[in-house]
Amino acid sequence: MTLRRPLPIRLLRLFTLLAVGWLALSWLAVLALRFVPPWTSAVMLERRAGALLHGEKDFRLRYHWVAWDQVSPYVPLAMVAGEDQKFPFHHGFDFDSIQDAVDAADEGKRLRGASTISQQTAKNLFLWNGRSFVRKGLEAYFTVLIELSWPKRRILEVYMNIAEMGDGIYGVGAASEAFFHAPPSRLGAAQAARLAAVLPSPRRYHADHPSPYVQGRANWILQQMGQLGGPAYLQGWQPPREVRHR
Repeated sequence: MTLRRPLPIRLLRLFTLLAVGWLALSWLAVLALRFVPPWTSAVMLERRAGALLHGEKDFRLRYHWVAWDQVSPYVPLAMVAGEDQKFPFHHGFDFDSIQDAVDAADEGKRLRGASTISQQTAKNLFLWNGRSFVRKGLEAYFTVLIELSWPKRRILEVYMNIAEMGDGIYGVGAASEAFFHAPPSRLGAAQAARLAAVLPSPRRYHADHPSPYVQGRANWILQQMGQLGGPAYLQGWQPPREVRHR
């Protein structure tokens, strides 16, 4: 007669198997998305569910994938200039910006974000909106997987395709058509800067009818794009120098 293992040992074994299985599946998903365009994202699913729950009958989610070589080089340049100028240098986390945000919070100043493009890609693709230690821990986990599995260009390609740029408008493909009535390959530097300028709050700001704040931020992003070296900055990811954040 075979003796059954004690319940705590069986539970520990089950938990270990589940944890290992989840780790393997999550890494396989990240590896697959290095080569396969995502058909949706967690944030898109969350927005769609929210629209259904709140009875937003006129809501329409707009998203379609556009490959890197079909997008104006000004678009990824503007996103790096406006969102994460250390993107080519860090490995997913900007510890200097994190420390600055902590210091500002300790001094009672307005809480500001310190997320990198890699972190935002991880959050938008796999997680939900909100603030909690669980979500931030998962965000860090997926950020590490993405940085280990994808080249920088792929991270930026996915980010510019899934970032929310308007209410229900996700990615540069849908945004360029909705706001500028043009394919993303034809966007100029000023239009790209306006898209990047609304990223902190895409449901509040509008790229097609920019407020004075958005236009001022877009002008600053344009200046940073020039100081980074223009579209040539994207070739090789070896910029001549780092430009200071605003």
